[in-house]
Amino acid sequence: MGTFTIFLALIVVVAFLLIVVVMVQNPKGGGLSSSFGGGGTQQLGGVKKTTDFLDKSTWTLATLLLVLILASNVTINRGGTTSVDSKALDLDATDATTTQPLPTAPTQTTDDAATVNDSVK
Repeated sequence: MGTFTIFLALIVVVAFLLIVVVMVQNPKGGGLSSSFGGGGTQQLGGVKKTTDFLDKSTWTLATLLLVLILASNVTINRGGTTSVDSKALDLDATDATTTQPLPTAPTQTTDDAATVNDSVK
């Protein structure tokens, strides 16, 4: 398995975890944190601690996703060691295209032109 494939699998896993963490949060503070204790004084973990955890995990996963995406760019297989940006810069390719004869358009004979002129009259 190549390095790019490993990075791709990690990107998919981190993206899924980021989606889950964002979906658990509630913008009004009642997401996962409200299910622990129902807003009373006896709360499992506390509302503030749960919100802090979800906030920190969101930023951590987003940063990790960005780093993985940038690192995967380094591992992309770009073919050979010598790459040409443009075919116009490759001297061998331009020599090969100039030596081939250009196709010519079919010419009209005088008999066809006379037939066309007679049918128009």
